[in-house]
Amino acid sequence: MDGPVHAPPRPAPRFQARARLVLALALFVAGAWTIKAFLPALVWAAILAIATWPLVRHARARLPGGGYNILLPLVFTLVVALCVLVPLAVAAIQLGREAAVVFHLVEEARRSGIPAPAWLADLPYGAGATAWWTANLADPEGYSAIAGRLNHAALYGFTRELGGQLLHRSVVFGFTLVSLFFLYRDGDRVGAQALAASRRAFGPHGERIAGQIVASVKGTVDGLVLVGLGVGAVIGVAYAVAGVPHPTLFGAATAIAATVPFGAPLVFTIAALLLLAEGSTAAAAALLAFGVAVVFVADHFVRPALIGGATRLPFLWVLLGILGGVETWGLLGLFLGPAIMATLILIWRDWTGGAAIPPPVPT
Repeated sequence: MDGPVHAPPRPAPRFQARARLVLALALFVAGAWTIKAFLPALVWAAILAIATWPLVRHARARLPGGGYNILLPLVFTLVVALCVLVPLAVAAIQLGREAAVVFHLVEEARRSGIPAPAWLADLPYGAGATAWWTANLADPEGYSAIAGRLNHAALYGFTRELGGQLLHRSVVFGFTLVSLFFLYRDGDRVGAQALAASRRAFGPHGERIAGQIVASVKGTVDGLVLVGLGVGAVIGVAYAVAGVPHPTLFGAATAIAATVPFGAPLVFTIAALLLLAEGSTAAAAALLAFGVAVVFVADHFVRPALIGGATRLPFLWVLLGILGGVETWGLLGLFLGPAIMATLILIWRDWTGGAAIPPPVPT
């Protein structure tokens, strides 16, 4: 007669929990690796959704209930797309016109050379610079010899690489818009799930961490984009008053460069040099002084108040987060860097908040 049949031992609940955790981590890594090419698009969509979510809520409150599941997300997505595509189209048209002018100048220089500007002799070592210019650029043969040294193969390779980058970024931008539409449509549910997951993973502090990340991203967008647009508009008026050629284009370039701290001075310095080349020394000096004053106020007062108030970070850590984020993550780092630094500082404060800190030793 056979003995009693024993059921196989059941795994311990702790072992099952660890096995589920390992499986979840493995699947998460596999999923992230699978969509790694589209992760920047998802992050951009999340940043845009967080930055514009107060406007979405305001629009929802003014529309009848249930009527915004498709129409409202579609409208906001199209508005975001136009805010990106319209300035790019205007810049492309303007650059196309300028390219035609540059091509005409190059052909004219091949035939008759480029005469030395009158202001060159007034600069330090201006006599030597004028002599070199006359020998190499004012003479058509000298100019043709310098122009002939250009590596046309390298220029062709750069053009191919630029075309590939434009195609790739167009695909990423399109996927960003698709992701943004679904975030606008299902943002409340996604936000609630993210809060629940953060609370379950990190305990009572999880909701604070998630809230800090959202507030940091929104504060960084306000401090970088809105302040950059303001700086571009104010200095753009100065471009028009000073007589800079194409003041609208220079103002747009200043607004884009001003999103990065200390980026705007590069643009208005170029504009001042153009005025100097035309002989408008006073206008160039006034533009340079005005641009420095505007950027100083924006970078030292307005931007720290917007970003630091939301992230609760000193300006030094905000600056390190922005610059380090740009170097590490590219353009995404403008917004990811301060959010990461603010979250780390929050965790540090929670960790050290209950510790007794000895008073400083008198010297």
